[in-house]
Amino acid sequence: MDMQGPAAESKAKVIDAKAFWRAIGQRATGSTIVTARSAEGPAGFLGLSATHLCAIPPLMMVSIDKRTSALPAVLAAGHFAINFLGSDASAIADMFGGKGSLKGAARFETGSWGTLTTGAPVLMNALGAMDCKLEETIERHGVCIVIGRVVDILDGSGGPPLVHFRGGYLP
Repeated sequence: MDMQGPAAESKAKVIDAKAFWRAIGQRATGSTIVTARSAEGPAGFLGLSATHLCAIPPLMMVSIDKRTSALPAVLAAGHFAINFLGSDASAIADMFGGKGSLKGAARFETGSWGTLTTGAPVLMNALGAMDCKLEETIERHGVCIVIGRVVDILDGSGGPPLVHFRGGYLP
């Protein structure tokens, strides 16, 4: 029986955050570093929610927790880049995921960084990158969903991706 409307809503379970994250951890996802460069300098974070919306026009989307220190840079700069990581990039992914002693702009001292059209930092040895001009933001439940039009692309080094799964990486 397919229930819809108020009756279905009244039977909905309350899902706690730990159960939610356990379930989400069961899906494999490509690891990305999302970056921007504002007047204060470069900023970035490990983005596991980055995805495409459509190809015509070419749009990308990423969800950013409002507590993420890089969010103000993305909003102020009006751009972001999504860098797709290769399987050999777990150390830089961990660093941008908050593990390790380097924080903020100091994380950009590791790796080979350049820029494309918008000026957002692009990891030059990434599998690829989408350089985006910010078009729209949607705020919901402590998250800012940013949508950007792809204005440039890095067609990178090729090779296998860094796949995030169950809180770690696939071999």
